[in-house]
Amino acid sequence: MQSFRALRIHERDGVTCAGLETLELNDLSVGEVVIEAHYSSVNYKDALAATGRGKILRCSPLVGGVDVSGVVMESSDARFSAGDAVLVTGCGLGESHDGGFSEVVRVPADWVVPLPDGLSLRDGMVLGTAGFTAALAVDRMEQNGQVPASGPVVVTGASGGVGSIAIDLLSGRGYDVVALSRKPDDGYLAALGAGRVLDTQGVANSKAPLEKAQWGGAIDTVGGEVLAWLTRTVKPWGNIASIGLAGGAQLNTTVMPFILRGVSLLGITSANCPMQRRLKVWQRLVSDLKPRHLDRVVAGEVSLDALPDVFEKLLSGQHRGRFLVKLR
Repeated sequence: MQSFRALRIHERDGVTCAGLETLELNDLSVGEVVIEAHYSSVNYKDALAATGRGKILRCSPLVGGVDVSGVVMESSDARFSAGDAVLVTGCGLGESHDGGFSEVVRVPADWVVPLPDGLSLRDGMVLGTAGFTAALAVDRMEQNGQVPASGPVVVTGASGGVGSIAIDLLSGRGYDVVALSRKPDDGYLAALGAGRVLDTQGVANSKAPLEKAQWGGAIDTVGGEVLAWLTRTVKPWGNIASIGLAGGAQLNTTVMPFILRGVSLLGITSANCPMQRRLKVWQRLVSDLKPRHLDRVVAGEVSLDALPDVFEKLLSGQHRGRFLVKLR
């Protein structure tokens, strides 16, 4: 097999350095399935890992990227054959196993999802971990009784990848969606399906155990004080899907929302999602949860060479939607 390019991350003496390298198959982590990568995507976690601003990597050196889609080149597992279109999100990719920022990827067969009918390799990565996580949040909320009649669902960090796709999915299901964002909106969030857009400033100032119940439910990508505010303002029996911590990892709240209003706080982790649930959610993404405005979510399509600049944009919040990485 010929050599190929990959973005490899090294940690030496507490310093993180990421750059393009030429690798061969034997340089990659072991696995039964070798994939000719066509697309990847850039997630907040990828930016933290490549810049060293978050403790993401479990080993070094490591190829970054928690997502990939492509075509099987070879497989020693009977479930997959050369030519199969597949995708992989999470599962340790780009954290403890060489990831998707590579023209060739090798992974365990148990991580591989056959590309659902009706989904292209490109759209699979426009969704990627962000889209899968948003869909997993909606799926878990609905399993726990969330319905449009419960009231408006607020989405925080609305202009990011998870938030943008969550708005699209929820509005497509008939929910009244309220977007919470620190960025001025020029119509982007409304075009995805948000009925209202609120500024984050001032929403989390009160410290009362309970406030006026406003929201039927919430998908939160921010954490910190914003998540605490949501616990105080979600209506009785509403669900909060907790996904991110860009606003802080601490949660300062009381038991009052849970024991007096029956609010449910649902933890959403996509990286180690069981395969049975994973397959179900991907099927929903091509059926009743199929996004209607996926192309609007694409912030840009970039090459491996452009990734360092993209990482900085993500970490500084200078973006909206998703960056797609074209590998072929």
